[in-house]
Formats: sequence, C-alpha cells, structure tokens
Amino acid sequence: MIRTRGLRKVYDGTVALDAVDLDVPSGAVYGLVGPNGAGKTTLLSILAGLRSASDGAIEVSAPPSSMSMLPDAPTWEPWLTGREVVDLSRTLSAADVPPDAVGHALSDAGLLDAADRRVGGYSRGMLQRLGLAATVVSRPSVLLLDEPASALDPSGRREVLDLVRRLRSAATVVFSSHILADVQEVSDHVGILDRGRLVFQGPVGDLLAAGSAPAVLVRVREHSGDLAAALRAHDWVTAAEPLDDRVVRVRVDDPTRAERDLIAAVAATGLPVTSITPDTPTLEDVFLEVTR
Repeated sequence: MIRTRGLRKVYDGTVALDAVDLDVPSGAVYGLVGPNGAGKTTLLSILAGLRSASDGAIEVSAPPSSMSMLPDAPTWEPWLTGREVVDLSRTLSAADVPPDAVGHALSDAGLLDAADRRVGGYSRGMLQRLGLAATVVSRPSVLLLDEPASALDPSGRREVLDLVRRLRSAATVVFSSHILADVQEVSDHVGILDRGRLVFQGPVGDLLAAGSAPAVLVRVREHSGDLAAALRAHDWVTAAEPLDDRVVRVRVDDPTRAERDLIAAVAATGLPVTSITPDTPTLEDVFLEVTR
C-alpha cells in the first residue's frame, strides 16, 4: 500500500530522514517506533502530504482523499461540540459517508456520552479520542496515526488498541508509538527508525525471532551469582547474567542442547531451583538492542 525509496528530509542542514525505504503491505497494521527525534512524525507528515521530502520517491496505492492522519496533539475550536468536530471531518473528507457514521465513530472512541459537550472542556485524553473519531469517520483506506494513545489512561489505551485492531480488515494503518508493548500487541509489521534511518522493518515475529540469541530464565532461591558462574563453564552457554539474587538469564548457542543439558547443569550446582522458563524477547528488548 505504501512504498518509499531513498526518502530524505533535511532541515537547515540537519538530516531528519536518511534514505528510508519503507514497505507497508496492504491491510497491515504497521507500527513505527524509534527514539525521540528519530524522524517518526516527519515520516508520517510526508506520507500524508503535509511536508515535502528533500529527495526520494513515494508511492501510495490510495488517492489522497482516502488517507487520514491523526497528529500527536489534535486541537479544534473550543466552541465546537465533539459531534460537530466529527461531523465536520465527515463532510469535508467524505460527504458520501452517511451521517450515522458520526455516532458510530464517537462510540468506538468512547466519547458518545460527551458528544454534545464543547471540546474546550475536554481533557487531553478526550481530545486524543476525539481526534481518532474524526480520523476514522470518513472510512479511509489508509490511516496514519501519530502517537494515538500517548495521552490516555490504561482504559483509554485499551479502547484505542482495540479500535486499531478492528481496523485491520478495513484499512492499512501506520502508527507511531513510544509504548512498545502497544506496538507489539496490535502490529503485524514493524519499522524501527534510529537517527533518521530505517534500521529494521518486517513482520513482528521475524524481528522477535532474530533479535536475540535463545535465552532461558533460571530462578533459584538464592545465590544466583554462583549459578551464573557455574553455567558459564559450559561451551554451549554464551552468557549467564544474574538479573537479581534469584534469577539468571542464560543465553545459549544451541537451543536443542540447552533443552537436553541445562537441567542437569543446574542440578549439578546443588542450588534449589524454583523454575526454568524460556525468556521470550519483547519488542522493547529488541528495540534497545538494535538502537544502542
């Protein structure tokens, strides 16, 4: 659905995006992550046509009228009601969408009870939800969401994530977030931006599988440092790191051998063991690894 090649953006000599080759499959939920200042907002703004690129090519398999973008801090005239904001978005971007879509969008955003209040009295989180309702009401085929859950409490974040998940079948979604657990939960593809460069993109499962060496967490009642020292003596153990006095993360180069020999190696130390479990990497683990 979205493809860029060699995309660059330079502000007064500062490179914000450097040769970004983005590939967003049609119907995907594509999570865009990166440190502050990595270029996420700049990239979304260029895709939306709000900023121009300094160089490179952009291909979007949807007309501009079928794209919507939610900025990270949406604002409106304070005298408008929430319903008026969403209806205005509908009439300006997709007048053929029936008026009852306004109520559905407000309901999905958790704002139906506040729909007829003036937005000047909305909280920051309510404004974020209103922005999402105004973005989806036109039923776009491409949604660009810049930190859509950044100002929400846990309940509001859950509603937004559920909405993004439901949109997968109806639209292609690209959203940036600094909450990596949210990206991992709802995205099927992910792109990692670091200092303006796209250092990884692809299916989330591929990133998690390739990001770290296989690891196991071994929990003992005490003296995890002694256990770590003993396990390092085995040639199939690439690292044994105490996380605290009771937990050791063991990385191995041969998962099959670890499955066969780890229990015996731990038992040989004579330390009381409470559990041995796989250490499945999270998106945050891999993100820190590739951006350090």
